[in-house]
Amino acid sequence: MTSPMLKILTALILLTLFFQAHGQFEEWCIADEQTPDDELQRAMDWACGKGGADCSKIQVNQPCYLPNTMKDHASYAFNNYYQRFKHKGASCYFNSAAITTDLDPSHGSCKYEFLP
Repeated sequence: MTSPMLKILTALILLTLFFQAHGQFEEWCIADEQTPDDELQRAMDWACGKGGADCSKIQVNQPCYLPNTMKDHASYAFNNYYQRFKHKGASCYFNSAAITTDLDPSHGSCKYEFLP
């Protein structure tokens, strides 16, 4: 490989690492707006149960209870599961009920977890 090509390749690798370290590739898992509530409920029940997500913050009087919608509660549960287990091979699939986004879905006092 020629010296200029090697310098360009090295620069691209370093640039990629820099952007990853500074949050340019953050990704959250949220409910797909097109998914019916009954499907979201089933997927959320799995995430909060067998899946191992911590859904305590979407309970009454907790910071992520409001807005009290199936989409918002499912989004919180899906993301909590995804962030906790993505490094162990978990996906943001939930039987086609969820999608990934690079826009932070946090709102008000409800902060969505992001784990690099």
